[in-house]
Amino acid sequence: MNILNIYVLKKFLKTFLFVVGVMVLVVVVIDFTEKNHKFIQNKLSTNDILGYYYSFIPYIISLVTPITAFIATVYVTAQLSQRSEIIAILTSGKSFIYIIKSFFLGSLIIALISFILNGWIIPHLNKERVAFEVMYIKNPYFFSDKNVHFKVDENSYLYLERYDNNMEIGYNVTIENFENNKLKAKLFARQIIWKNEIDKWRLKTWRTRKLNEEGEIIENGFELDTTLLVSPSDFDNNYRLSETFTINELNEFINLQKLRGADDINIYKIEKYMRIAQPFTVILLVILGVVIASRKSRQGKGYLIALGFVFAFAFIISFVMSRAFAENGSLNPLFAVWLPNIIFGFVTIYMYKLTPK
Repeated sequence: MNILNIYVLKKFLKTFLFVVGVMVLVVVVIDFTEKNHKFIQNKLSTNDILGYYYSFIPYIISLVTPITAFIATVYVTAQLSQRSEIIAILTSGKSFIYIIKSFFLGSLIIALISFILNGWIIPHLNKERVAFEVMYIKNPYFFSDKNVHFKVDENSYLYLERYDNNMEIGYNVTIENFENNKLKAKLFARQIIWKNEIDKWRLKTWRTRKLNEEGEIIENGFELDTTLLVSPSDFDNNYRLSETFTINELNEFINLQKLRGADDINIYKIEKYMRIAQPFTVILLVILGVVIASRKSRQGKGYLIALGFVFAFAFIISFVMSRAFAENGSLNPLFAVWLPNIIFGFVTIYMYKLTPK
């Protein structure tokens, strides 16, 4: 890298950090205004509130990183263009790729840091943020689902008529065990109660029916302690749960939910694919920003920046729509997450062909 590359890289990264800072400040002010009455209502101390925003700010930074990188790129490139610096570089014998090089390196730095933070560091902070919001911001949570079913393992299924998450008690429980798609055993209990002291479920007023070649064996009793691949945490509030998992934990959770036959895992798949796709989104939007703002405009730098905001808005709309379609099952989660990148990848190629060479 020569002096010019370093100059552009520094200017880009400084502008990126400035834009991130401004956007985070705006979001924090709006968020504080909305939640201030909750803070007062719960009589939270200054340390409590600062602790919340300590975990909230990195979360916001991760959300705005692609768009802020794009806006910073458009601003810096438009500035270079309006000062005729891009034309000077091109007339000196350098190619347009040479101009992109500095921005590309900057986007790689941002993408790598973003991937590490989103994959393993921010989720730990999100645990604190989500716990705070559940305790002080959101309304009290009650598990309200009826006729709940879990696939406990490959051959066993658990059915609950209802569950009280405050008392950790399930009512009218049935556990069925199959072998070669044939029912081999069935257990019914009036209640299933979680016992913290032994980390087991306690069945109350239970009755089992075991089937074999000779007939069936029926047993019953008042109490029975048992271990299941289900815990009280499975009935806890799942508010923003996907955001609290690292990538490794997301993989484990998705596999567990598949084993249980759960039909609501798309949101966790989307979260996983988003974290993988975001670094590529940063790089793509930075390159797009360069090709959009590199042409000198008679309307001035403001026009190029405004054009950048139009593209940023279009990207956000496409992302929100594709995610919504994935969450309701209309689109495959993997395809939905990558669809905006694919669309804007073609836009970038088209715009690149129109840039001065």
